Amino acid sequence: MIEYAITDPTFFNPTKIEDFNRYKDVDFLLFRDKRASCYTKVANAFMQNSKEFNYKPLIHQDYILAKELGAYGVHLNSKQFIAIKRAKELRLFVVISTHTLKEAKEAEQLGADAITFSPIFTTPNKAEPKGVDVLKEVVDNLNIKVIALGGIISNKHIKNIKKANPWGFASIRYFSN
Repeated sequence: MIEYAITDPTFFNPTKIEDFNRYKDVDFLLFRDKRASCYTKVANAFMQNSKEFNYKPLIHQDYILAKELGAYGVHLNSKQFIAIKRAKELRLFVVISTHTLKEAKEAEQLGADAITFSPIFTTPNKAEPKGVDVLKEVVDNLNIKVIALGGIISNKHIKNIKKANPWGFASIRYFSN
């Protein structure tokens, strides 16, 4: 099962190489900072420092910037379905956030490489958790890679998620602790 870490500016400064060490064993690392006033500059620092590690770096939402900076791919939000085709034309690995089976099927039909499905467990400021049974239903009804997301903060959560057989899991807090 792949491990997909999502950065948060509360715990992570992409200009400090030492902040990358906690992510050295993940498969994917997403640069996500909704507060950065100079996002391009900070994303560039993220990409430069990422060269020291073996994970695949992704940029949040901006597929053009992801291509320009040489990122492995982009993670689109759930309002960016129209961007899947454009990002694929740029030969990026495309992950998109989904919250329903209908959205997940649409992402698959539009050619995304993977989806995150969330929230699985209770997460601050997010909708009611879907739970592992709904995650399993999504996994069982798709051919696309499914990444569990939302409220995953412990090995117990990961053990429960494995029952649904997703491709992997993504988290901010699991990797920040």
